[in-house]
Amino acid sequence: MKYTILWFLLLPALALAILACEEEDNFITDGSFSLEFSTDTLRFDTVFTELGSATRSFKVYNRNSRPVRIGKVRIAGNEGGKFRMNVDGIPGEEVDNVEIWANDSIYVFVEVTIDPDQPLSASPFVIEDAIVFETQGNQQQVSLEAWGQNANYFPSRFNRGVPVLLSCDNGALVWDDPKPYIIYGVILIDSCALEVMAGTHIYVHGGIAQNDLFGVFNDGIIYTLQNGSIRLRGTQERPIVVQGDRLEEAFLDDPGQWQGIIIGKGSKGNLMEYTTVRNSIFSVYVDSLGELTARNSQFYNTNSSGLIGFRSKISLENCLVYNNQSTSIQIIQGGEYDFTYCTVASYGVDASAISMSNFFCYDDFLSCQILREAPLSATFRNCIFFGSRRDEVQLSDLFAGQNPAFFDVRFENCIVRVENLLQQQNGLYADFFEDECVNCINGSRDDALFADPNEDDYRLDTLSIAEGRAIPIPAIPIDLEGAQRDPAMPDIGCFEYR
Repeated sequence: MKYTILWFLLLPALALAILACEEEDNFITDGSFSLEFSTDTLRFDTVFTELGSATRSFKVYNRNSRPVRIGKVRIAGNEGGKFRMNVDGIPGEEVDNVEIWANDSIYVFVEVTIDPDQPLSASPFVIEDAIVFETQGNQQQVSLEAWGQNANYFPSRFNRGVPVLLSCDNGALVWDDPKPYIIYGVILIDSCALEVMAGTHIYVHGGIAQNDLFGVFNDGIIYTLQNGSIRLRGTQERPIVVQGDRLEEAFLDDPGQWQGIIIGKGSKGNLMEYTTVRNSIFSVYVDSLGELTARNSQFYNTNSSGLIGFRSKISLENCLVYNNQSTSIQIIQGGEYDFTYCTVASYGVDASAISMSNFFCYDDFLSCQILREAPLSATFRNCIFFGSRRDEVQLSDLFAGQNPAFFDVRFENCIVRVENLLQQQNGLYADFFEDECVNCINGSRDDALFADPNEDDYRLDTLSIAEGRAIPIPAIPIDLEGAQRDPAMPDIGCFEYR
């Protein structure tokens, strides 16, 4: 009888143990499951003007018919500890073995603290991170976005990868706020002139994006349409800078952070004065029949070219182009070009300082069955096209010199570096220094030219071969830095030696 009573007492406990084992064995823990989230990006839309915090939350759903156990939930980067999270009541930067019952959900709370008075390297304009859900190598994540500085976020802070039309009824929109402008997405300027006043800083947020207009692309584009224009009116004392928004020291010289400025087909009246465009895929692309005038400006730190002209009209004066990972200046399918007192330097890459053609292949370049040609007219005075390759000037004439009107290229008092150009293309440019490059210097790597190319210092060396070799141009009495040029024997390039 006592054994029967004992068995009766133990039976419920045994049943609970068996059920517990069954429930334990029923968990999905091998990473074969997928979670659903109430959002793919958790945004903190508060723009902080003083030290403060904001809290947001999202839900994590288990749509499976069995419970799941997430091996690890963590904040991916969290540099500086700006983000903090609480996963189903458990706080920490990393929470292990998070369980969600079948067809159930949990909350994740995230807090961010911003001090906008910190330098941008510590509290940048856009602060990004992610919460990663990880089980047996399977990862899912929810992105985190917060805004750390009081700035003009344009067109909005929720515009990643989205094209937005900027129009002002053929008038002008003026940017002159002392607070910086943060471009977030794609701006299409039409029926409007965007006037950017001296001293304005423009930071462009990049990153991979996708939309129906551009497909998959690097975000951060300023695009002028046919009836739109952009006028960047910097001064020597208050220049304009257009660059990526990653200002941490590790990113200061990184190229490819945003796409670039595109002067669209037929866009006229575009101007850049004392303007720097950097850290992009390309600095400026000028499309068919588009026009750009740039003075005392710089284009550098790009994944591609500094400047691209496609059957366009470009005028450069006292400009510096360098540290481009492709041909520094590309001129494609003709156009009209006038460069004066410019320095174009291409070091450390297998690409020339400048390339020019009067045609473009719309299919494979090797077969080039579908092509279009257009007349090319280009004049370069007192310019430097130099770098580490033997040939820093590339010329491609579809008609091989038989139609001079379609390839009218002239260098005057320039410094170039060419070698193979003089021998290739059946000797087409064997007389380059008599016909196309008048009073030019064909430099070599042993010539003294720049102060220190390894440090991107393209001022002139004490014994530079550029000194006193330029044509006097009274209309341009100063150099890129405002130094007076010698009125009788000025120096070649954008810098006058002093």
